[in-house]
Amino acid sequence: MNDSKNLKRNYWRMIDATRDLSLNASSLLNQLYAPNCVMSVCAPFDRANGDALIGRDAIYEGFFAPLLASFSNLERRSDILVQGEFKAGAWIASYGWLIGKFESNFFGIKPTHRHHWLRFGWFERIEDGRVVESIVILDVPRLMIECGVWPVRAQLGEDWSPAPAAQDGVQLNFSDPQDSEKSLKLVEAMIAGLMSYDGKSLKSMGMTRFWTPQFHWYGPGGIGSARGHQDYEQTHQQPFLTAFPDRIGGNHRCRIGDGALVASSGWPSINATHSGDGWLGIAATNKRITMRVMDFWRREGDFLSENWVFIDMIDLLQQFGIDVFAGLEADAKAWGKS
Repeated sequence: MNDSKNLKRNYWRMIDATRDLSLNASSLLNQLYAPNCVMSVCAPFDRANGDALIGRDAIYEGFFAPLLASFSNLERRSDILVQGEFKAGAWIASYGWLIGKFESNFFGIKPTHRHHWLRFGWFERIEDGRVVESIVILDVPRLMIECGVWPVRAQLGEDWSPAPAAQDGVQLNFSDPQDSEKSLKLVEAMIAGLMSYDGKSLKSMGMTRFWTPQFHWYGPGGIGSARGHQDYEQTHQQPFLTAFPDRIGGNHRCRIGDGALVASSGWPSINATHSGDGWLGIAATNKRITMRVMDFWRREGDFLSENWVFIDMIDLLQQFGIDVFAGLEADAKAWGKS
């Protein structure tokens, strides 16, 4: 990457040239990442190293190596790519898929020898043309559901998470700053509305002021996706607010607007007490928890029309005392693929 204000154009050229990660992961690391880059990565990648991998070698061994060992012909495809500034830092955020043939044990999950699409959210802060900070969530629960080893209740939502309806997720030219600001302010007003929940009625948040009637909400594996207010409230919002009535947001690592798109991430960005029953079919643990979260939104006119959501579900369930991989490693040894 050269040092240019059009970060997303240069970033796109780099990841597009190294799309085949099976061959080009080391090249991507050496060209794109600063030597001392810090990557915050979701569970289960963080189990051995905590939630931060420091330096190119650690990022390769802790993140890329497990993926490349399990998925052949691994390809990265991006459906959304945005850039912006947050707290004087230059950021790129992308949403898309890692696609590969599942050939070998992945954290104890038995390979299917079929192609799978791993959904990703990826935020990167750039200095002097190199990535110095990276934040990644992969939707591993979605893979576990596909492989039949997700140990929690079946998700209430649907299993779809397409590219933006307007096919405008990857635009490499600069956006109109006024459009970007309009999108960002709409998202922030909507989030303020979410925080005004009175604990009794979902209408107290006034969400119809911010969303199109048939908006699409693309949730993580374990929750699933929904369309429109009623579906969304039943699939996610009511069970979530029942389980975490005292939730508090904040601690954002990045929140940027780029034209009609907005991207935000916190690590963690939600603190709450798991004090209500029923979310994912789990009884209240009364434990204080945090959530690593990412969101991508698309504005359509004066309303939000799509929202791609990531929660590090495996990390969250670990805080409940639930290890979704319990027994998988033992099973892997039994079939000789550990």
